[in-house]
Amino acid sequence: MDTELARTFLTVVSAGNFITAAERLHVSQSTVSTRIHTLEQQLGCVLFVRNKAGATLTPAGRQFQRHASVLVRTVEQARHDVGIPKGFSATLVVGGRIGLWEEYLLRWLPLMTQAHPDVSIRAESALEPELMQGLVEGRIDIGVMYTPQSRPGLKVEQLFEEQLILVSTDPKSAPEPGQGYVYVDWGAEFYARHSTLFPNFAGPALTVNIGWLGLQHLLENGGSGFFARRIVEPLLKARRLHAVAGAPSFAMPAYVAYPADSQDDHLARAIEIMRRLAASQARSGADVARAKSGVRRRRD
Repeated sequence: MDTELARTFLTVVSAGNFITAAERLHVSQSTVSTRIHTLEQQLGCVLFVRNKAGATLTPAGRQFQRHASVLVRTVEQARHDVGIPKGFSATLVVGGRIGLWEEYLLRWLPLMTQAHPDVSIRAESALEPELMQGLVEGRIDIGVMYTPQSRPGLKVEQLFEEQLILVSTDPKSAPEPGQGYVYVDWGAEFYARHSTLFPNFAGPALTVNIGWLGLQHLLENGGSGFFARRIVEPLLKARRLHAVAGAPSFAMPAYVAYPADSQDDHLARAIEIMRRLAASQARSGADVARAKSGVRRRRD
């Protein structure tokens, strides 16, 4: 079977409709439809029920999903094994959100290379849909993200909990979105909670889907926005930014996703280093919080 057909099938499953799948694959909608029709003819069954809401898997489609994932991952794993650079015994493709590369995964990289210098690493940055698709297809071995989706054959576990706080270039900023506010799209859960907490917010002049981009805009032009505490902590200490007093904070878990049936020792060791780093980061954050609490009590 042509793996391109299986990959197209998995993209439609992930996207939920043919239009979005076509955009992700950079082909026309008719091409996606033709590939799915060809696949259905080869299998002798209908894989999707098409309706106005999108494309829903039939019972046969759900059965084929697991096989399609295995098929595509097997081909990609073969490419991995054949394409290992000279002088290395294995290769790992690690994908993550830009915000999770900052401070966390960039600290993980040297720990991994020092512990396992025989492993070649390809580091990639993407948003959750692309990361999940790469994991399903086997192009990505490990994905680190905020809002993973449940997929057959993948295991998801929480690494740590991110704290999003409202920061501003103005030390007297009000504890709510105002002029110069940058809305960072941290996902559907953040949007829902943000809407509940700020029901009168008319909408931002600037929305970004990458925290780093919003932070750079803030530093250059002034304003406020919600960002991960671990990222802005140095800027708070340098007084380039200020934590807005009285503003709510948002807890957002960070997860690692990887193939559940993987027998790769290097992958297991890479994830174990991520766990240890996350635990160390949590302890450091707790120590900082206790120290700040002690300072406040002494002042009182």
